[in-house]
Amino acid sequence: MTRLILRRLAQAVPLLLVVSAIVFALLHAVPGGPLAAYLENPNVRPEDIARLRAAYGLDRPLLVQYGAWLLAFVRGDWGMSFADGRPVLSRMLERLPATLELAAVSGVAALALAVGVAIGSVVNRSFDRAASAVAVAGISLPVFWFGLLLQLLLAHRLGWLPSSGRADFGASGLADRVAHLVLPVLALAFVQAAAWSRYLRRALREVLARPFIRAARTRGIAERDILLRHALPNALGPFVTVVLLDAAMLVSGAVVTESVFAWPGIGSLFTEALGKRDYPVLMAFLMVGAAAVVLLNLIADLIVAAIDPRLREPA
Repeated sequence: MTRLILRRLAQAVPLLLVVSAIVFALLHAVPGGPLAAYLENPNVRPEDIARLRAAYGLDRPLLVQYGAWLLAFVRGDWGMSFADGRPVLSRMLERLPATLELAAVSGVAALALAVGVAIGSVVNRSFDRAASAVAVAGISLPVFWFGLLLQLLLAHRLGWLPSSGRADFGASGLADRVAHLVLPVLALAFVQAAAWSRYLRRALREVLARPFIRAARTRGIAERDILLRHALPNALGPFVTVVLLDAAMLVSGAVVTESVFAWPGIGSLFTEALGKRDYPVLMAFLMVGAAAVVLLNLIADLIVAAIDPRLREPA
């Protein structure tokens, strides 16, 4: 297991370096840049633009800029935001709890819904047809469109829930926080559970067709015990891998969802930085996302290896 971890980490370092170089080059290739607002202002003199470019280090060659950013990033200095001059790391740490809260609650809700729907689909054929239709609709729906639909129906039309934000101004109660969490969680969890339930349903059907399940039936084991004690644990192995790999998709989905529901997480920060071409914030966000994908891949490999030792790499 230790050899597996070291091998994956050795593969991750050059991968992250390549990702950082590509992302850095693409961001700086976008027309305009962070000084676009000044360039369009006729009252700003060219010497002022030159002074700002020198202050931000934008007048240096791109390769020099990348090297300076990489060395600082590795040391933990993620730079200063072009928008407000604050440290990028501080800005992200301020927004991170809100995003983790949304992603974690949405992930747990999606997982519970997917497992319940998959088991119900295997047990009841009529439920399976209805669940399959709903799952296809959920996979097809864009998250932002479904979020807007929930806002129009449950918040504006019926008035059951708040439409945006993390809490009402001046409110600090748990009930208020939960009420603001419901709509964005519904938007994320429904779309994610649609895909997960289809995968787990297929995995359960494959396991239920195996010889050891038929042998269990011939021994007179109750169908409920066969499903929950024998089939489900065997189907959860590959399913856990899919869930962990898709956990990064929850964060990317949270970027859109946070924008729709004005949720004050790092997704909203990314959207703001994108509009202002705030390179340090964008680079930090994208590198954290890439590192999260690599880490979740490693965790998925470790869990699968722990569940089934046959899949471990040879020593």
